[in-house]
Amino acid sequence: MVVAALALIALTCVAFLVPVPYVTMRPGPAFNTLGDFDGKPMFTFGKDVKTYPTSGSLDFTTVSVTRADSHVPLADAISGFFNSDVAVVPKSLIYPDDQSATQSTAESAAQLTGSKDSSRVAALRAAGYKVTGTTTIGGVVKGGAAAGKLRAADLVTAVDGTKVLTPADTIKAVGAHKPGDTVRLTIRRKGVTQDIPLVTRPDAKDPSLPRVGVTLGTTYRYPFKIDNNVGREIGGPSAGTMFALAIYDKLTPGELTGGRKVAGTGEMADDGTVGPIGGIRQKMAGASKAGAKIFLVPATNCSEATDGDDDGLMLVKISTLKDAISSLEKLAKDAKATVPSCS
Repeated sequence: MVVAALALIALTCVAFLVPVPYVTMRPGPAFNTLGDFDGKPMFTFGKDVKTYPTSGSLDFTTVSVTRADSHVPLADAISGFFNSDVAVVPKSLIYPDDQSATQSTAESAAQLTGSKDSSRVAALRAAGYKVTGTTTIGGVVKGGAAAGKLRAADLVTAVDGTKVLTPADTIKAVGAHKPGDTVRLTIRRKGVTQDIPLVTRPDAKDPSLPRVGVTLGTTYRYPFKIDNNVGREIGGPSAGTMFALAIYDKLTPGELTGGRKVAGTGEMADDGTVGPIGGIRQKMAGASKAGAKIFLVPATNCSEATDGDDDGLMLVKISTLKDAISSLEKLAKDAKATVPSCS
């Protein structure tokens, strides 16, 4: 019996101490995009920009995920399996290729920056403002065709003399060539326009595809300044939809919330498309704990959102920013209005 007891103690210690290759996802805090963040308004607007009063809240929701450099003990993983608010998933799904904590933080911060930009563009366009963009060189591949010729932040205005407006336009124009062909990019650098000839090279994975060795982004020109004051302690792209709704609500008359607490999630593209996110069940739980009764769900996340308790939330299905605005306007006028739903 003594040997058995000692063995049980040893196994218990192992269960509590030995790490397993999993991470946990738990409900994180919710933040009101119509309110303050770290003591200052989440959104501030340029001088003389007309804004309108708002009420209620438009909360973006978060998920607390085990850090890349942390380890989940077996006991925590097991307990997580029996907690409906916690997801236990393989670490490789969240941090691919043994991604370090530093790399993960940098990637998450970059996603947040992109989310801030795309939500500004989508909201301004929805509110009736014109926003234009220019394709930008995001980075140059070392040893690639563009190395030493193009620089990060160069603005791409044309390919082979044909105007390009978006990264997709640029990719299509370069893709019309064959590896080994010369393609001419017209760029603007520090106000000076110049033509840069580049000899395309075959793609490493598909030699039939031409590559010039750059990553592309978009630089936007806004009609006025909008600062998103969410700090680096928040990361990822999933707050984009709620960012866009807050900006739209402040720039247009009327109140989207009807004075109620609304929460939601969804990656926002600059054309207003709402993309899927991870951790929908944890975000729903966090929204419910924060007192929300309406939750905006990306359409592609609906099946996962309804796979369990609804946490007392009305699950409103959205595919675009326009969908979200329309549904909230209806619910603000009539709490029993029929809107697209995940159920």
